[in-house]
Amino acid sequence: MRRRRSAQREKILTIITARSDHPTAAQIFDELRRVSPSAGLGNMYRNLRILVEEGRVARRVFGDGIEHFDAVLGPHYHFVCGRCGAITDFPMELRTDLEEAARRLTGRAITGHTVQFFGLCESCDEKAGGKPGDPDRSKEVQS
Repeated sequence: MRRRRSAQREKILTIITARSDHPTAAQIFDELRRVSPSAGLGNMYRNLRILVEEGRVARRVFGDGIEHFDAVLGPHYHFVCGRCGAITDFPMELRTDLEEAARRLTGRAITGHTVQFFGLCESCDEKAGGKPGDPDRSKEVQS
């Protein structure tokens, strides 16, 4: 079914694609209200659902109980700051060998995998007095 074009849906898509922090629906709505003060919460949620159904954005969950939205649709990894909760894309090559190992172990078809790395983001690490890549800093944020 072909949906007609929606100006509000395109604004929501623009908001998501302009951000790299995997915004929540609340963050998207706050930004949408700045550019469209009459935007309604129900319409925003409906348009988010449509964008996900159409494959134009991805819905992701990072263990905080809140859905986040991502404009990067291909497989990729994420980094989650254990202190401030910031979520960013992690620039690491995909490990397709993990999928093959899982297939061999289970005997089942494996269609993908998700990996999230946890630690301190650059800002929190600087506030804590650490240096990027300092292995002793990672012990502080393990849960």
